[in-house]
Amino acid sequence: MPGEVQQAVRDALVAYRETLPTAYQALLDRYELRDAAMKVVGVGSVGTRCWVLLLMAGDDDPLFLQVKEARASVLEPYVGKSVFANQGQRVVDGYRRMQPSSDMFLGWSRGPSRDFFVRQLRDMKLGPMVEIFGQAEMDFFATWCGKALALAHARSGNSAMISGYLGKTDVMDKALAAFARAYADQNEKDHAALARAVRTGKVQAVFDEDR
Repeated sequence: MPGEVQQAVRDALVAYRETLPTAYQALLDRYELRDAAMKVVGVGSVGTRCWVLLLMAGDDDPLFLQVKEARASVLEPYVGKSVFANQGQRVVDGYRRMQPSSDMFLGWSRGPSRDFFVRQLRDMKLGPMVEIFGQAEMDFFATWCGKALALAHARSGNSAMISGYLGKTDVMDKALAAFARAYADQNEKDHAALARAVRTGKVQAVFDEDR
Protein backbone atom coordinates (compact mmCIF):
# COMPACT_ATOMS: atom_id res chain seq x y z
CA MET A 1 0.00 0.00 0.00
CA PRO A 2 1.25 3.55 -0.76
CA GLY A 3 2.78 5.17 2.32
CA GLU A 4 3.35 1.86 4.07
CA VAL A 5 6.66 0.03 4.43
CA GLN A 6 6.43 -3.75 4.42
CA GLN A 7 7.26 -5.45 7.70
CA ALA A 8 9.86 -7.62 5.94
CA VAL A 9 11.81 -4.46 5.07
CA ARG A 10 11.59 -3.23 8.66
CA ASP A 11 12.76 -6.59 9.98
CA ALA A 12 15.69 -6.61 7.56
CA LEU A 13 16.68 -3.12 8.73
CA VAL A 14 16.70 -4.29 12.37
CA ALA A 15 18.96 -7.23 11.47
CA TYR A 16 21.22 -4.90 9.47
CA ARG A 17 21.64 -2.60 12.47
CA GLU A 18 23.20 -5.43 14.46
CA THR A 19 26.04 -5.72 11.91
CA LEU A 20 27.22 -2.14 12.53
CA PRO A 21 29.73 -1.09 15.20
CA THR A 22 27.96 0.25 18.30
CA ALA A 23 29.02 3.83 17.59
CA TYR A 24 27.35 3.69 14.17
CA GLN A 25 24.31 1.94 15.64
CA ALA A 26 23.82 4.97 17.87
CA LEU A 27 24.04 7.26 14.84
CA LEU A 28 21.58 5.14 12.85
CA ASP A 29 19.15 5.20 15.79
CA ARG A 30 18.69 8.93 15.26
CA TYR A 31 16.94 8.16 11.99
CA GLU A 32 13.42 6.87 11.38
CA LEU A 33 12.45 4.80 8.34
CA ARG A 34 9.94 6.82 6.31
CA ASP A 35 9.73 5.16 2.89
CA ALA A 36 11.09 2.36 0.71
CA ALA A 37 11.09 1.87 -3.05
CA MET A 38 12.32 -0.72 -5.54
CA LYS A 39 15.29 0.41 -7.61
CA VAL A 40 16.22 -0.57 -11.16
CA VAL A 41 19.60 -2.26 -10.96
CA GLY A 42 22.59 -1.76 -13.23
CA VAL A 43 23.85 -4.07 -15.95
CA GLY A 44 25.97 -6.15 -13.60
CA SER A 45 23.07 -6.78 -11.21
CA VAL A 46 20.27 -7.74 -13.61
CA GLY A 47 17.84 -10.16 -12.01
CA THR A 48 18.60 -9.17 -8.42
CA ARG A 49 16.48 -7.24 -5.92
CA CYS A 50 17.37 -3.73 -4.87
CA TRP A 51 15.65 -1.20 -2.62
CA VAL A 52 16.22 2.39 -1.65
CA LEU A 53 15.29 3.33 1.91
CA LEU A 54 14.59 6.88 3.07
CA LEU A 55 15.32 7.57 6.71
CA MET A 56 14.89 10.96 8.38
CA ALA A 57 16.37 12.48 11.53
CA GLY A 58 14.80 15.87 10.86
CA ASP A 59 13.18 17.85 8.09
CA ASP A 60 16.57 18.63 6.54
CA ASP A 61 18.48 15.53 7.60
CA PRO A 62 17.78 12.60 5.25
CA LEU A 63 19.71 9.36 4.99
CA PHE A 64 19.35 7.19 1.89
CA LEU A 65 20.34 3.54 2.19
CA GLN A 66 20.63 1.12 -0.70
CA VAL A 67 19.76 -2.51 0.01
CA LYS A 68 21.14 -4.83 -2.67
CA GLU A 69 20.69 -8.56 -3.05
CA ALA A 70 23.90 -10.54 -2.67
CA ARG A 71 24.22 -13.87 -4.42
CA ALA A 72 26.97 -16.47 -4.29
CA SER A 73 30.20 -15.49 -6.02
CA VAL A 74 30.59 -16.64 -9.62
CA LEU A 75 33.97 -18.05 -8.51
CA GLU A 76 32.40 -20.37 -5.96
CA PRO A 77 32.23 -23.42 -8.27
CA TYR A 78 36.00 -23.15 -8.79
CA VAL A 79 37.40 -22.06 -5.42
CA GLY A 80 34.83 -23.41 -2.97
CA LYS A 81 32.10 -21.89 -0.85
CA SER A 82 32.53 -18.67 1.06
CA VAL A 83 33.49 -18.84 4.72
CA PHE A 84 30.53 -16.55 5.38
CA ALA A 85 27.05 -18.03 5.71
CA ASN A 86 25.53 -14.73 4.57
CA GLN A 87 26.48 -13.61 1.04
CA GLY A 88 25.90 -10.00 2.06
CA GLN A 89 28.57 -10.33 4.72
CA ARG A 90 30.91 -11.77 2.08
CA VAL A 91 30.41 -8.68 -0.09
CA VAL A 92 30.88 -6.30 2.84
CA ASP A 93 34.08 -8.08 3.86
CA GLY A 94 35.38 -7.60 0.32
CA TYR A 95 34.55 -3.89 0.39
CA ARG A 96 36.36 -3.41 3.68
CA ARG A 97 39.42 -5.30 2.53
CA MET A 98 39.77 -3.42 -0.75
CA GLN A 99 38.86 0.11 0.33
CA PRO A 100 41.16 2.09 2.65
CA SER A 101 38.10 3.81 4.12
CA SER A 102 34.71 2.22 3.55
CA ASP A 103 31.18 3.53 4.11
CA MET A 104 30.38 3.80 7.85
CA PHE A 105 26.90 2.40 7.19
CA LEU A 106 28.15 -0.64 5.29
CA GLY A 107 26.44 -3.76 6.65
CA TRP A 108 24.39 -6.80 5.74
CA SER A 109 21.07 -8.47 6.40
CA ARG A 110 18.94 -11.45 5.44
CA GLY A 111 15.42 -11.54 4.05
CA PRO A 112 13.01 -14.48 3.98
CA SER A 113 14.91 -16.14 1.12
CA ARG A 114 17.74 -13.79 0.11
CA ASP A 115 20.88 -12.21 1.51
CA PHE A 116 21.52 -8.48 1.20
CA PHE A 117 24.20 -5.89 1.81
CA VAL A 118 23.46 -2.30 2.73
CA ARG A 119 25.33 0.90 1.96
CA GLN A 120 24.65 4.59 1.62
CA LEU A 121 23.16 5.67 -1.69
CA ARG A 122 25.45 8.41 -2.88
CA ASP A 123 26.01 9.19 -6.53
CA MET A 124 29.50 10.67 -6.24
CA LYS A 125 31.04 8.86 -9.17
CA LEU A 126 33.20 10.85 -11.55
CA GLY A 127 32.25 10.44 -15.17
CA PRO A 128 35.20 11.11 -17.48
CA MET A 129 34.16 11.78 -21.06
CA VAL A 130 36.01 8.80 -22.54
CA GLU A 131 34.21 9.28 -25.85
CA ILE A 132 36.40 12.31 -26.57
CA PHE A 133 39.66 10.70 -25.43
CA GLY A 134 42.46 10.22 -27.89
CA GLN A 135 44.87 7.30 -27.68
CA ALA A 136 47.25 9.10 -25.30
CA GLU A 137 44.45 10.11 -22.91
CA MET A 138 42.90 6.64 -22.99
CA ASP A 139 46.26 4.97 -22.32
CA PHE A 140 46.84 7.28 -19.35
CA PHE A 141 43.34 6.74 -17.96
CA ALA A 142 43.43 2.96 -18.40
CA THR A 143 46.87 2.73 -16.79
CA TRP A 144 45.76 4.50 -13.61
CA CYS A 145 42.50 2.55 -13.46
CA GLY A 146 44.56 -0.64 -13.65
CA LYS A 147 46.92 0.53 -10.93
CA ALA A 148 44.04 1.44 -8.61
CA LEU A 149 42.40 -1.95 -9.16
CA ALA A 150 45.70 -3.78 -8.63
CA LEU A 151 46.35 -1.94 -5.35
CA ALA A 152 42.84 -2.74 -4.14
CA HIS A 153 43.27 -6.44 -4.86
CA ALA A 154 46.71 -6.43 -3.26
CA ARG A 155 45.05 -5.23 -0.04
CA SER A 156 42.59 -8.13 -0.14
CA GLY A 157 45.11 -10.95 -0.49
CA ASN A 158 48.75 -11.89 -0.33
CA SER A 159 50.38 -9.42 -2.73
CA ALA A 160 53.57 -11.51 -3.05
CA MET A 161 51.56 -14.62 -3.88
CA ILE A 162 49.46 -12.73 -6.44
CA SER A 163 52.62 -11.36 -8.05
CA GLY A 164 54.16 -14.82 -8.17
CA TYR A 165 51.01 -16.28 -9.72
CA LEU A 166 50.97 -13.63 -12.45
CA GLY A 167 54.66 -14.21 -13.18
CA LYS A 168 56.96 -12.07 -15.30
CA THR A 169 55.39 -12.75 -18.70
CA ASP A 170 52.52 -10.88 -20.35
CA VAL A 171 50.24 -13.94 -20.56
CA MET A 172 47.82 -12.59 -17.94
CA ASP A 173 47.94 -9.10 -19.45
CA LYS A 174 46.95 -10.44 -22.88
CA ALA A 175 44.22 -12.62 -21.38
CA LEU A 176 42.66 -9.63 -19.60
CA ALA A 177 42.89 -7.52 -22.76
CA ALA A 178 41.25 -10.27 -24.82
CA PHE A 179 38.45 -10.59 -22.26
CA ALA A 180 37.89 -6.82 -22.28
CA ARG A 181 37.61 -6.74 -26.07
CA ALA A 182 35.23 -9.72 -26.09
CA TYR A 183 33.11 -8.09 -23.37
CA ALA A 184 32.90 -4.83 -25.35
CA ASP A 185 31.99 -6.71 -28.53
CA GLN A 186 29.24 -8.58 -26.70
CA ASN A 187 27.84 -5.33 -25.30
CA GLU A 188 27.65 -3.90 -28.81
CA LYS A 189 25.90 -7.04 -30.09
CA ASP A 190 23.41 -6.96 -27.23
CA HIS A 191 22.63 -3.29 -27.82
CA ALA A 192 22.17 -3.87 -31.55
CA ALA A 193 19.76 -6.75 -30.79
CA LEU A 194 17.79 -4.54 -28.42
CA ALA A 195 17.62 -1.73 -30.99
CA ARG A 196 16.28 -4.19 -33.60
CA ALA A 197 13.68 -5.45 -31.15
CA VAL A 198 12.54 -1.88 -30.50
CA ARG A 199 12.32 -1.09 -34.23
CA THR A 200 10.26 -4.22 -34.95
CA GLY A 201 7.95 -3.66 -31.99
CA LYS A 202 9.02 -6.75 -30.02
CA VAL A 203 10.18 -4.50 -27.19
CA GLN A 204 8.47 -1.28 -26.21
CA ALA A 205 10.85 1.53 -25.32
CA VAL A 206 9.94 4.73 -23.49
CA PHE A 207 12.18 7.70 -24.17
CA ASP A 208 12.68 10.50 -21.65
CA GLU A 209 12.50 13.72 -23.63
CA ASP A 210 14.02 15.73 -20.77
CA ARG A 211 17.35 13.91 -20.92
